[in-house]
Amino acid sequence: MNRQPAVAGTFYPRSAGAVAAEAAALVAGGAPPSPAIAVVSPHAGWMYSGRLAGKLFAGVEVPERVLVLCPNHTGRGERASVWSGGDMPASWQLPGLEIPIDAPFVASLLAEAPALRADCEAHEDEHAIEVLLPLIAARQPKLRLAAIVLGGQSFKECEALGAAIARAVAHADGPTLIVASSDMSHYLQDDEARAVDALALAPLGAADPRGLFDVVRAHGITMCGYIPATVALIAARALGATRATVVGYATSAEAGGDRGRVVGYAAVRVDA
Repeated sequence: MNRQPAVAGTFYPRSAGAVAAEAAALVAGGAPPSPAIAVVSPHAGWMYSGRLAGKLFAGVEVPERVLVLCPNHTGRGERASVWSGGDMPASWQLPGLEIPIDAPFVASLLAEAPALRADCEAHEDEHAIEVLLPLIAARQPKLRLAAIVLGGQSFKECEALGAAIARAVAHADGPTLIVASSDMSHYLQDDEARAVDALALAPLGAADPRGLFDVVRAHGITMCGYIPATVALIAARALGATRATVVGYATSAEAGGDRGRVVGYAAVRVDA
């Protein structure tokens, strides 16, 4: 089963030409790219967080296989959902792009992680993976995808899933970049958002999954993808990560949004 675009024309351009041109511009320049084990990327409309997400991916050497984990904004589908074509080849369709699902890797994920379910419903109207794919594909034209949507999970469940992902990555043929898709705090005043987000950025910048999970829960931080980020950090640690770098932080106010009601965005890379 092929996944059709859900937010083209709203979060990013609708026409193939505009998508290709804008994605190429967003990931252009910066320091020479280098390999990373995992990254955390914002996923708002490109006018708000595209520049920061582009800067992140511009500095990362993107392999042919990428695993993207995102939160479930729609509330539909399984709590831990991986897009799978089953016995049929599957792809994600975007304007001017067709990104195939890496079926053997998805099968390995399903074998390693009993909590994961092959499911399409959680993905169908979810924007948080789709909005990143043109940027990632601009860095890697041979991109193959594994896509996971996560609902509420306990830390113990995050640990189990992160360990399973690490096993699948370790056993796979060739490298895999793990991408956690998340925005930071939502709909606070700009100065308040920055203060609250600093609490979450501290464990993120320390590659500390337990610290991130606990601080978000303790302070009620509205970081929509803290579960995917926690799982990604757990997997990255199991794969040898020792450090993380906050590539950048911004709020929607910097793109002309209302300073009284902003969304925060952070870009983080995790390395050995």
